[in-house]
Amino acid sequence: MNISNVLGHRLKEKPADVKLKSHELLIRGGFIRPVYSGIFSSLMPGLKVLRNIENIIREEMNNVGCQEVEMPLIQPKELWEESGRYSAINDELVRFKDRNEHDMVLAMTHEEAAVALARTEATSYKDYPFGIYQFAKKFRDEARPRGGLIRVREFTMKDAYTFHETQEDLENTYLKYAMAYDRIFARVGIPEVMAIKSDSGMMGGKIAHEYMLLTPDGEDTIITCDSCDYKANREVAISQIKAHNNDTNMLPISEIETPNAKTIEEVANFLNIELNGIIKTVVYKPVNDDPRTIVAMVRGDRSVNESKLSKILLAIPEFADDSAFENSGLVAGFASGYNAHNVRVIIDKELTQEINMVTGANKLNYHLQNFNVVRDLPNAEYYDIIDVQQDDICLKCGGHIKVNRGIEVGNIFQLGDKYTKSMGMTYMNQDAKLCTPIMGCYGIGIGRLMASVVEARHDERGPIWPISITPWKVALIILKPSEELLGKANILEQEFAKHNIELLIDDRKTSAGEKFADIDLLGIPLQIILSEKSLANGGVELKNKYDNTNNIIDFDNVVIDVMQIINSELEKLNTTANNSKGLPREEVTK
Repeated sequence: MNISNVLGHRLKEKPADVKLKSHELLIRGGFIRPVYSGIFSSLMPGLKVLRNIENIIREEMNNVGCQEVEMPLIQPKELWEESGRYSAINDELVRFKDRNEHDMVLAMTHEEAAVALARTEATSYKDYPFGIYQFAKKFRDEARPRGGLIRVREFTMKDAYTFHETQEDLENTYLKYAMAYDRIFARVGIPEVMAIKSDSGMMGGKIAHEYMLLTPDGEDTIITCDSCDYKANREVAISQIKAHNNDTNMLPISEIETPNAKTIEEVANFLNIELNGIIKTVVYKPVNDDPRTIVAMVRGDRSVNESKLSKILLAIPEFADDSAFENSGLVAGFASGYNAHNVRVIIDKELTQEINMVTGANKLNYHLQNFNVVRDLPNAEYYDIIDVQQDDICLKCGGHIKVNRGIEVGNIFQLGDKYTKSMGMTYMNQDAKLCTPIMGCYGIGIGRLMASVVEARHDERGPIWPISITPWKVALIILKPSEELLGKANILEQEFAKHNIELLIDDRKTSAGEKFADIDLLGIPLQIILSEKSLANGGVELKNKYDNTNNIIDFDNVVIDVMQIINSELEKLNTTANNSKGLPREEVTK
């Protein structure tokens, strides 16, 4: 194909208000174009990459016995009411009425549709286990789309759903899909993606993993250990923290005046102590049918992890309003669980090792000193409710915790019966009894995966696409086209076609610099440069972006040599995929 026929322009300058490298390069290379905030069109080069990624995923899903289906983007309200998510999800779910005034939604995920489909087909134990998957458009009304294709409103996703009779069978399948995911990421060229324990969030279930690509510009926080294989996302990560002092004797509690010192920092400065010697109190509204105000207490140098807290409360915590303070005797800026009423006090368990701390006295302009939670709040509840921080102690091996940034490129969940039970899906077992199946769910965002590959595989000139997903494997750049050079180009095009390799040919009458810049922005890894000079030197110049080499190759051997490089690069990817280990079984069992 001639580059002059490729719709779209390559851009010399970085677009305004673009931060991520993938966002910049995908726009500059003519892969995507913004339509509206979080909504993009894909041009042909981008679509070719996306289709190559889809084909790899499709092969791996087929290999684990999953069947491809197609489910609708537009769904009736009733399906989402059955699962309970119609009212549980807020503005991210787009709701509308059709011309018949029937309430509908734009699907942001397809658990409900998958159950609705499966419950009409899988009515006997003979139908189990089975899995279905699709490549489908979804719409999630993100409040702050950002990062190009990293966080969007409209997106294409591969989502798969498996159905099982037993937890053991679900776990075995979960391991198979985890292995398939490792193979997918290896084959698209980013084998460094790691599976980490994660919070299941609105999806439900008790066990979940996210697949993360570590990158400094990532939007997610990933916790790892520098001495062992421990890894988790911020929402579920655990660690041990060092006590702030070596005190062993609890001193008598007493009030201390702290005029106008309301924040942790102000108290620390006023008393000339470190933040870790103070207890921070965060107050939340009552939840569910419990009238008590929620009082969460953590060490002053820590933050409340609201994902962990929500699992304890079985609700999303909301900061308290004035009425919650008034109804519990709490004093804003000087609050704690001490001398409060109608409160549920939840204390981070690490505070049990702290002696003689400072906390609020629930009295204007006063704090308490020599406060000890075990002694002074005997009826409190103790949980892990804090964020892990850099250099905490790893509970698994005693090493040091490291805090990294990353991009989530996939996720897998053991959903259990969250959807099948609420939506009334049953089957007849071998004893002629009606049973509820359990589910697994497995997702990969296709556009986000493409962008993530660019984040990991690029140089200052453009993407360096892995050979498995590049829009064109080989570019043919003709410098100062002449009848002789065009004839040679035609020969090469025909020879490569015999190997099912489509060349992208640049025969434009423009400068060599513009040609090289455009091909680099398109990320084509193997570039054949055809010129009078190269022919005079014995053949053509071959530029290999994978090893950053430029060599003159005999014209008659160029197809053979290039095919060897292509096959070698594919073999590297496949070898890495074949060496994938998946998840250890202990990580997938309840």
